[in-house]
Amino acid sequence: MPSYKDLLAQKQNLEAQIEAARKSEMSEALSTIHSLVKEFGLTASDVFPSGRAKSASKGSTVAPKYRDPSTGSTWTGRGKAPLWIAGKDRAQFEIN
Repeated sequence: MPSYKDLLAQKQNLEAQIEAARKSEMSEALSTIHSLVKEFGLTASDVFPSGRAKSASKGSTVAPKYRDPSTGSTWTGRGKAPLWIAGKDRAQFEIN
């Protein structure tokens, strides 16, 4: 059975071999990546997209349906009704 010192020496030797193999393979991978990027004209955003795709409906605005004649404030009819229209007949505030 090998001694503790022999095993530590083997470990250091293996770690050096692992690091050398990693560097060699990383160099090959980078050269492959560079050639593919150059061949297809890829950009960083093509290779590394910025997360989820943007939703088409997110951030869209809705045209207002109601207007307060005294202040000119508008409301789309979505969400909580503003105080100027709450509890009143909405037909009189409709925008045509």
